Amino acid sequence: MFEVRKDEPDYALLNDPKTEKTSRYGTAIELIPSHEEPISLNINHDDAIGTNPNRNKQHGFHFTADNCIGCHACESACSEKNDLPAHLAFRSVGYVESGTFPDYTRMNISMACNHCEDPVCLKGCPTRAYTKHPEYGAVIQDPEICFGCGYCTWVCPYNAPQLDPVEGRVEKCNMCVDRLEVGLKPACVSACVGNALDFGVIENTPDRRDDIDTQIPGFPDPSISRPNIRFQQQKPLFDEVTRTDSMPVKYQKDESGRYQPTVDPKDGTERHWNISRLSSSENPLVLFTLSVQASLGIFATLVFGSFLNIGVFDTVRESAAYLPMILLSLTLSAFGLLMSVTHLGKPLRFYRGFNNWRHSPVCREGLGVSGFLGFGGLHLLLLVPSQPWASAFLPAALTGSVAGTLASISTVFAGLALISGAIGLYYMYRCYRIPARPFWNHKSTGFHFGGNALTLAGIVISLTVAPVFAWQGLPWVELIAAAMVVSLGGIVLESAGLTMQARDLSEAGHEGGASHYIQRTTFGHTYWLRNGLLGLNALLAATLAFGQLPAVLTIALLLVLTMGVLATALIGRALFYVLVIPTTMPGAFFWKNKAFVEHARDIGMDHMPNTGVVPARH
Repeated sequence: MFEVRKDEPDYALLNDPKTEKTSRYGTAIELIPSHEEPISLNINHDDAIGTNPNRNKQHGFHFTADNCIGCHACESACSEKNDLPAHLAFRSVGYVESGTFPDYTRMNISMACNHCEDPVCLKGCPTRAYTKHPEYGAVIQDPEICFGCGYCTWVCPYNAPQLDPVEGRVEKCNMCVDRLEVGLKPACVSACVGNALDFGVIENTPDRRDDIDTQIPGFPDPSISRPNIRFQQQKPLFDEVTRTDSMPVKYQKDESGRYQPTVDPKDGTERHWNISRLSSSENPLVLFTLSVQASLGIFATLVFGSFLNIGVFDTVRESAAYLPMILLSLTLSAFGLLMSVTHLGKPLRFYRGFNNWRHSPVCREGLGVSGFLGFGGLHLLLLVPSQPWASAFLPAALTGSVAGTLASISTVFAGLALISGAIGLYYMYRCYRIPARPFWNHKSTGFHFGGNALTLAGIVISLTVAPVFAWQGLPWVELIAAAMVVSLGGIVLESAGLTMQARDLSEAGHEGGASHYIQRTTFGHTYWLRNGLLGLNALLAATLAFGQLPAVLTIALLLVLTMGVLATALIGRALFYVLVIPTTMPGAFFWKNKAFVEHARDIGMDHMPNTGVVPARH
């Protein structure tokens, strides 16, 4: 247990003589009946059980913004207690500003994990590293289970989980449950010199406080996860407050008096290329998503084409190219899974990604893609005995009448592979429908993924099957035309999604609109290059699909289209990852400022630990 000092001051002691029965969300504050036998939290292998009478009730923080002086004592106390390196902070202090000198106001905001009623980090984590405990309602994460995918950092609206690129794992605030067990408030609360932070049973109003609001300027929508933090902020602010970090977001007061996010065009409207900024720590996911989508598109096109008796695809099914194409499709999925593993902070723990299939879309995505690989592999293997060359090395018993039976069974596995692949692709899409990331949380993400699957499938089939058809004297020009119909459909689908996204985000005031602003300015030239290539790709695909072209011109246009499709896919997917702005709390000029992190890495300050920035490794 945590050792209590003999002279512990009263303000550091838990004191909730009376509590409410339900939270403002209508849920019970008492998480388990008081008559149940208490269970030890086994803190540091200590079996002792705290005697706090409110031990099984939901606790939470209270922040009085008017009292915060921005001294960062809460940050220091938290970091010291948890022995954190300089680049990590479970609690951080940012601020927003309003007005102009001399009529200027500044509001500091101290934020850590809010131990939500509906913790999205717990549901999103594929390894089940998170637990919502009935003791104090603490959401505790076990870094020894975590494999460092970082998905919890995506879904959390408050930037509470901290991904450590050095250790390759996530850690977060644990509510100082070791202190709570002995009747002490968390370290950050005890260290607060301005009496801005308090802690106790949720919905209790602390001493010398009047309000227990759920919102404050700069705080994300509490309906996402129902956070257990309450606010008081009574000093007036102007109708518009701004952030000092680089995020192009500001907050404007609406008719109800609440501050809503809107785009802050602080960087002007000039367009730039910034090609080098397209590279990010999510590069493995660029390759993973594109490879798997291409794989699923190829398999679905070949199998559905055969099922539906579409002439040229039916011919592919009977040709020597079919098995190599299925093998290529499965290889692309295997490569994609390998890339997703390299994205992990702890790659050797990849098998833990299947622990939370009941809740995590990441887990279900992995299961779907793995099922596709397994069933697709069985489909491939069962077709081998029916191949003319199989008799050279397989027993006669397998290449005779049994081969036909095995081929029929293989059709069942092809159907199962399609179902598994569809599940994998759907949950790949669901992984990005995150309220905390408005740029992703749009139906255009599905159009983008589905469009890429079809576009890349048509290109790969044309490049690989057409030479085999030409060698065997089969109609390879017709094959390319049919494959280009598939690619054209994908290009149209992706274009429709991008058009809807641009229309909706241009009018949006949230962080998604800010992402679109960056897309049109910081990456403006790159964005329009991608759009222009998309239009050119559509024109070339339509020409190859419906134009009666000479063979030489068909080959030339196909090669040009291939380069255009690859460039469009890579640029588009890289933009998808680098543009997203989360609904996190405002940072400061240096701390929690993405622009400072980028600047520090550009000039080599990331090798100086005291800057709080480390080289990008994840």
